[in-house]
Amino acid sequence: MNNISFEHPSVDILKAYYYQIGGVYGTHFPRVPPLYYNFTGRNLPVILQTPKRATKVMMIEYNTIVEVVFQGTALVVGLDHPMHLHGFNFYVVGWGFGNFNFDEKKDPMKYNLVDPPFRNTVLVPINGWAAIRFRASNPGVWYLHCHLEKHRTWGMDTVFIVKNGNQDQDRVLPPPLHMPRC
Repeated sequence: MNNISFEHPSVDILKAYYYQIGGVYGTHFPRVPPLYYNFTGRNLPVILQTPKRATKVMMIEYNTIVEVVFQGTALVVGLDHPMHLHGFNFYVVGWGFGNFNFDEKKDPMKYNLVDPPFRNTVLVPINGWAAIRFRASNPGVWYLHCHLEKHRTWGMDTVFIVKNGNQDQDRVLPPPLHMPRC
């Protein structure tokens, strides 16, 4: 995702976040791709041919509206990607084929903001895109991944950490005592 292959750390991210254990993950997951190119073309720019391997998470303020645009490609093996987010359901506000156009007069104008589907998994088409929105009202450490096991082994996953809110009920719960390792 954004040319970073996720590496699972030896310490659980929930434990690291809750107990403030440093050096387990980085908090600077890029909000945009490192390079804009024809995502649906067959040629990957040389600079992107070897993704970085890292444990980078996206830090999200409590109760903010989050929009994520997934861009599908035809690189390596072109497949649809069932992207799943733990801890939330989200609205699928748009999808289409080709490159997503960040110009507000193009693809976002096609968004369904009246009655969008409410899901926890969205299928990102080959050579297409899908856009989701959700309110980050569930503080915690939440896994986002492609549901194809092979793609998870390639690092097609990341973690969203939703920070604590102001009320006691809006705070991350401690890790369970006997939480299994990921």
